[in-house]
Amino acid sequence: MCVIEKGPTIETRRTTLRAPAANDAPRIARLASDFDVARMTTRMPWPYSLQDADGFVARSQIQDRRTDSVFVIDLEGEGAVGVLGFFTPPDGHLEVGYWIGRPYWGRGLATEALQGALTWARTDWRKKLVVAGHFADNPASAQVLIKAGFLYTGVVERKPSIARGEPVDTRMMIWLA
Repeated sequence: MCVIEKGPTIETRRTTLRAPAANDAPRIARLASDFDVARMTTRMPWPYSLQDADGFVARSQIQDRRTDSVFVIDLEGEGAVGVLGFFTPPDGHLEVGYWIGRPYWGRGLATEALQGALTWARTDWRKKLVVAGHFADNPASAQVLIKAGFLYTGVVERKPSIARGEPVDTRMMIWLA
């Protein structure tokens, strides 16, 4: 029998970060089906279907929480508005990625959620270093990372964008606890 570990819950002023649940899949699929959301991520396909969201939730429920942790970003009174996840590539340092659905852009929610998640990573998870990258054509994500305390490394990598079907210049950043 497989035991599913629920994972931590992180509270910020307006958001709650919590483990994805099966009933989140329809809302995740609806928000992630916007090409302008999917194209700014490395891992999301486009179009993004309910089946994709179901698979995402299922994978998040069996992740190794010593190295990876995925959260749904809930906005008080609205429900799920995006996703934030920490993952450890086989050959790299802990990395963070996130997305917010278009109806919620421009409200500071990604910054708030990321700041809360980094505080948790430092204090509860005992992480000292997190890397992130933003596509060079995504200045909004650059601002989120800067506001959360990330610094540019000077490295530009070509990272895949599944939705775009091609690699994209990605400006790499680092956060130190």
